Amino acid sequence: MNKIKPWLSAMRLRTLPLSVSGIVLGTCFAFYNGKFDILVLIFAILTTISLQVLSNLANDYGDSVSGADNDERVGPQRAVQSGIITPDEMFEAIKINILIVIFLTLGLIWVAFGPTNFLFLLLFLFLGGISIYAALNYTMGDSPYGYRALGDVFVFIFFGLVSSLGSYLLYVHTLDHVVVLPAIALGLLSVGVLNLNNMRDIQSDANVGKITLAVKLGLTKAKQYHLFLIVGAMIITVVFSILYYVEPYNFLYIISFIPLIIHIKKIRNAKTASDFDSQLKVLALSTFLFSLLLGIGYILY
Repeated sequence: MNKIKPWLSAMRLRTLPLSVSGIVLGTCFAFYNGKFDILVLIFAILTTISLQVLSNLANDYGDSVSGADNDERVGPQRAVQSGIITPDEMFEAIKINILIVIFLTLGLIWVAFGPTNFLFLLLFLFLGGISIYAALNYTMGDSPYGYRALGDVFVFIFFGLVSSLGSYLLYVHTLDHVVVLPAIALGLLSVGVLNLNNMRDIQSDANVGKITLAVKLGLTKAKQYHLFLIVGAMIITVVFSILYYVEPYNFLYIISFIPLIIHIKKIRNAKTASDFDSQLKVLALSTFLFSLLLGIGYILY
């Protein structure tokens, strides 16, 4: 019982709303096109959450073993770094979580496609496999991609494209160009969350040889890159809602631009690690709000 709080902390529950943002988008656009299944939604959310928890546990383990988590790091204390949870305990939890992900993925595939859509079965088994790989190898393994400035690419692909387009495909069983621009915008905002995290840790990461894109760019250019990500997502969404305009509700997401604009101003003036850390929850929740309002804006009529 005395380890419940450390385990919940290691799971980093505050990251979960961001992880399901793509599911929200894909589901809303599928509903807009007349397709919805409550079981698919439940399994999609559970599968996504289990993958995010797996990624968080793997990051806790990988960064602690590599030395990236140390006394210089700002932000919530990691479980293995603190010594409350041992590396062996964390590794066992990772293995259990992999089994949970596999079980939920198989359940999701079954409720979405049944036994007849063989090609879709293979596609989502493949996506499930590479999602597990991506969750584990961000900080774990002999050559983690998060230490080679590739984290941004993977976040854009999985949190933007795979999450949004994949969840839409689960309902409709075909891809549709209507979801592409929202998926790209969500991917950019999700990368922004990672970049914000990497700007916070830029000095401590550089000291231990963890080469993120922020480390390669330096703080000034990383801030410019951050501006490109957030503003780029906003512009793409406005273009999308003009191209696919149906009714005024389609612009409901503009409300989420308010915290995003305030966030941009905060980051321009940010100087210390704690300045960046204080904006992580803001950007993550703003991204979730963005996806929710964008999706709802196309199902209100």
